[in-house]
Amino acid sequence: MARPLDIPVIDLMMELPTGKAGMGMAEARKLMRDKSSEDFSHHPAQYLFKDAPDRMGKDIDPDEVVAMMDHFGVQAALIHVHPKYPENALALFERYPGRFLGEVGADPNRGMVGVRGLEETVKLHPNIIAAAGAPCLLNPQVPIDDKKWYPIYAKCCELDIPINMLVGVPGPRVPYKCQHPGLLDEVAWFFPELRVVMRHGGDPWTELCCKLLLKWPNLFYSTSAWAPKHYSKNIIDFANKRGSDKVLFAGYFPGLSYERIFSELDDVPFADKTWPKFLNENAKLVYKLSGILD
Repeated sequence: MARPLDIPVIDLMMELPTGKAGMGMAEARKLMRDKSSEDFSHHPAQYLFKDAPDRMGKDIDPDEVVAMMDHFGVQAALIHVHPKYPENALALFERYPGRFLGEVGADPNRGMVGVRGLEETVKLHPNIIAAAGAPCLLNPQVPIDDKKWYPIYAKCCELDIPINMLVGVPGPRVPYKCQHPGLLDEVAWFFPELRVVMRHGGDPWTELCCKLLLKWPNLFYSTSAWAPKHYSKNIIDFANKRGSDKVLFAGYFPGLSYERIFSELDDVPFADKTWPKFLNENAKLVYKLSGILD
């Protein structure tokens, strides 16, 4: 079935362009060692997202972003909230009620300082509804199942928020072992109430991702950093069958353009029952958005 156009879309990963490098570039630069990556101007995996600098190099007014969201039927988008500098995100929440949601980047290398920073930031505004982890971009890297993450996971359970976690081989030229999806198995076992949303595809282990999604009730998957025409067949089949409650939409603007995302999305072979859950309903349940977007 073609994508229904009357479903309000919840986009679970967006960054507002500021004209500067973004999408984790500052963190990636500290880890990347190859000479060719030094030429990347805006995106840490610029060899994969070759047109991203054109969008990221512009300081786009938030009004333009909201207009773009309106044009493509996006009800709300999830953006980053920096624990030390939350002011810009908080201003967006107030200026555009119900249009932006927030996630807080978690750094397990900071110990309890990071845990307290996560809690304090989440409590700043009801629209801040998640934590986020990028194991491959931490310095030093911290594997998903490392003990340093456990205080963060415990705090997410206490705050009743999910954590969005990068999994799979990353685009930036940094080691991947810390992000192997299999590392989530022990985390899901030890923290059964922790809601974890896999990000960035889990490639090349999408079959393993499906096995884990089926096994663990509070493990989910979002489509960030992948153009729809490259969505894994394993994931599409899983979403159309036993995993319709498990797969969520994430767009990845400005790494990918909305024009490309939504034009390609129309050709994804999701079943009739899958589209509403993928675009809207699963996000509302996983992130507990009732009362925020309704």
